[in-house]
Amino acid sequence: MLRVVRDIKEKFKAEYVVDMLVGKPTTALKAYNHHELEVFGSGDDQDVHYWSAVIRHSLVAGLIIKEIENYGLLKLSEKGWAYLDAPYSIMLTRNHNYDEMEEETRTGASTAAVDPQLFSMLKDLRKRISKKLNLPPFVIFQDPSLEAMSTYYPITMDELQNMPGVGAGKAKRFGNDFLELIQSHVEDNEIERPIDLVVKSVANKSKLKISIIQNIDRKVSLDDIAESKGIEMNDLLKELESIVYSGTRVNIDYHIDQVMDEDHRDDIFLYFKEDAESDDIPTALEELGEDEFSEEEVRMVRIKFISEVGN
Repeated sequence: MLRVVRDIKEKFKAEYVVDMLVGKPTTALKAYNHHELEVFGSGDDQDVHYWSAVIRHSLVAGLIIKEIENYGLLKLSEKGWAYLDAPYSIMLTRNHNYDEMEEETRTGASTAAVDPQLFSMLKDLRKRISKKLNLPPFVIFQDPSLEAMSTYYPITMDELQNMPGVGAGKAKRFGNDFLELIQSHVEDNEIERPIDLVVKSVANKSKLKISIIQNIDRKVSLDDIAESKGIEMNDLLKELESIVYSGTRVNIDYHIDQVMDEDHRDDIFLYFKEDAESDDIPTALEELGEDEFSEEEVRMVRIKFISEVGN
C-alpha cells in the first residue's frame, strides 16, 4: 500500500489508492495512466475492505498522513518512508461491510477479526442478563453483534447503534451494561480504538423498512406487501428479521392467524421460548419436524417471538 502512495506521487485520496491496489481501472486512473504502473493491481488478492483496514491502521501507526486541509490526500510520513526500507509486521483489524454484516446477523456467519477476550466477556454478560430476565441469550444480542462490538469497541450509545443487529430500541434496553464492560476493557488494556467507526449506510433500506412497518400497521398481508415492493416473500422475511433483531417491534399476528394453524403457531413459539439454545432455523426445523412445519412458518413465528419477547 505504501508503495502505491509513493508511486502515485502522494497526490490522491484513500479511495484512489484502494482502486489502485485492487486493480480497478477507473476513468480517473486511466486519465493519469496509473493503470500502467507496476503497482496497479498489486493487492488484487484482497478486497476493498481489507485495504481500507490497512490504510486505517497505517494512519493510526503513523506510517501515512491524511492531509485534511488538502482534500484528504495521503502522504508518507518519515516513519512510512523508513518502513519501505525496513518493513515489519503490523496486526490488522479488518473493516466490515455492513450490508454483508446484516446478512451475517441473520445467518450467524461471520468473518470478523474479533478481540477473543472481549467476545468471551460479552457472551458471559449476555448469559447473565438472559438468566436475570428469563430470556434466551439470542434475544439480547446475536453473536455477530457481539463480534462487531469486540472489533470496534463502541463506548457510546450512538456507536453501539452502528453495530449490526443493534437498533435504538435494543441499545436502550440492553446496551448500558455492554458499553460499561467494553469501556472498562478498553481502559484496562490500553486499547487504541478505531478512529473511523464505520457507520451503517442504510438510507435506501430504511425507506423500505419504514414502508414495510407502515403496511404492517395497516394490517396489509405479507404477500401483498411483497408484491407491492417487487420482492419475494423470502426477502420480505429477511427485512422483517432485520427490523425485529435491531429492536423494533412489529405485530404480524393478523397474517400468521390467516395462514397458519393455531397449534403450529403455539408449538413453534413455545420451542423458541423454552427449548431453543439458538435461533437457528435448520435446528428448529429438525427439532420441530420438517414434515410438519415449513421454514416460512418457523421464520414468521420467530419474528413474532423476537418482537414480543425481545423488544
